[in-house]
Amino acid sequence: MSKSKKRKEEKTTRKRKELAAAIGIALALAFVFLAVLPRVKEDARFVDGGGTVAAQEAIGRHPLTGVSVYEEVAPPQVFGVMIDNHVDAWPQAGIDNAFLVFEAPVEAGISRMLAFFYEGQEVEKIGPVRSARPYFLDWNNELDALYAHVGGSNAALDLIASGGTFDLNQYWLDSYFWRSHSRYAPHNVYTSVERMSQYVAARKEQGRVSEPLYETWSFKDPDIQVEPQVERIELSFYPPTYVAEWKYDETTNRYVRFQAGVAHTMEDGGEVMADNVAVVVTDVAILDGVGRRSVRTIGEGIAVVFRDGKKIEGTWKKTAQSKRLRFYD
Repeated sequence: MSKSKKRKEEKTTRKRKELAAAIGIALALAFVFLAVLPRVKEDARFVDGGGTVAAQEAIGRHPLTGVSVYEEVAPPQVFGVMIDNHVDAWPQAGIDNAFLVFEAPVEAGISRMLAFFYEGQEVEKIGPVRSARPYFLDWNNELDALYAHVGGSNAALDLIASGGTFDLNQYWLDSYFWRSHSRYAPHNVYTSVERMSQYVAARKEQGRVSEPLYETWSFKDPDIQVEPQVERIELSFYPPTYVAEWKYDETTNRYVRFQAGVAHTMEDGGEVMADNVAVVVTDVAILDGVGRRSVRTIGEGIAVVFRDGKKIEGTWKKTAQSKRLRFYD
């Protein structure tokens, strides 16, 4: 083997090791985001005047879910809900109906989720709803989403007060939430798409809501025949209880989420599944003795995307709070 070829192979091996090390740090300290998307529907069927059944071709995709649509769909109002993931909050409600979820660590390494829904969905119970953290605002505001939460850290509340966030804080607007008598506080606050839609409607009547304006992603149809390369993804937030696993299901071409070794199941029995799981490597720092975190959301870094049973190594980029997080291979 020539010296130049040997040096090239050593350099490649070193880069792979550095990437593996960086990903290992991300799994322990950073965050995962998942796109919980419905299956792309088949072409619609309709009966014409002569009684003939014909196929209707899709004219595009839903701007948030990527599902095929057969008529124009205006960008709907989005709702971002802070979801409690403390063990006392299990089982939760509504996450299995979200079209997108961000998960990141808060105090003590326990993760919290920001689950996204849109106006027109029928999701009768979402929660338990918990408090705001600054970095979740960056992901919420890229979708012009109504941000539903119960209080928050001083830093998060100061950012909300400075403007730029369409806010729904249970502390001041309790009628758009309710407390369950079967749970102990603070793990017992819930909301629904209907209640959040009522708040948006009330603000529109006051002339205080503008039409949502957000960037969309590109979507593709799921692969029909898949040979999986990666069958399991593990993210250790605070083991052994707060370990998130994603297991690939060949039969559905989806990833099933597990928490603490068991399937992540909702109150009504629904399971959390995702079409895509992306792990983002970023800078995470502990700010104080309480354990509050600082998470870098703007800029770029390493990303690993899991889709169709495959692992795609690339980068993430988000250039401003109002810009969508994007992934590149």
